[in-house]
Amino acid sequence: MDICCRIQWKSKTKPNGKKPPAEEKKQYLEPEFTKVRVVDFDLKELVVLPREIDLNEWLASNTTTFFNLINLQYSTISEFCTGDTCQAMTACNTIYYWYDEKGKKTKCTAPQYVDFVMSLCQKLVTDEEIFPTKYGKEFPNSFESLVKKICRYLFHVLAHLYWAHFKETVALDLQGHLNTLYAHFIVFVREFNLVDAKETCIMDDLSEILCTPAPPPAPVPR
Repeated sequence: MDICCRIQWKSKTKPNGKKPPAEEKKQYLEPEFTKVRVVDFDLKELVVLPREIDLNEWLASNTTTFFNLINLQYSTISEFCTGDTCQAMTACNTIYYWYDEKGKKTKCTAPQYVDFVMSLCQKLVTDEEIFPTKYGKEFPNSFESLVKKICRYLFHVLAHLYWAHFKETVALDLQGHLNTLYAHFIVFVREFNLVDAKETCIMDDLSEILCTPAPPPAPVPR
């Protein structure tokens, strides 16, 4: 079933008219965590299109890689992301909903949503008609729009990981991997305009920190 998502921002006021509690502190923005990276060089160098590579080939290769890496990152905390702990697919003040091809709203938990995302991405990246691997095979006209769809979904998963499962990620000592993966992904989608800024703005505070190259280490005094 071809499913698409739409976003609904949470109301700042509860149904009974009372204001909700103050927004939870974003642990992932604390310097002790944002400074942890797997690499310390400018990620821009990794995403710029090489001269001898076709654009679609480059997008296909990177999109497939990000799908696999984000799927792997999510799997590390999947046991903590359940229908009870994550009754909705949330990130910051946003809830992500799914709609079928007829526009019917589908209520789902976060693990169900992520399963939809990964199943759809897996189907697309392994479809030889969409992500051709044989020499001389042409990419379809819809290729760029499908890449954008995949990247939008993958961003939702990354945002949820930070918002709902950063504590578990830290407990597993995987925050450096998550930070590096997130920064690499954001730099990539920005380079090729693959995800609308209105979509990613909910994580701009983190993006601003992580997408800035880490300063070089201070020289060791002699």
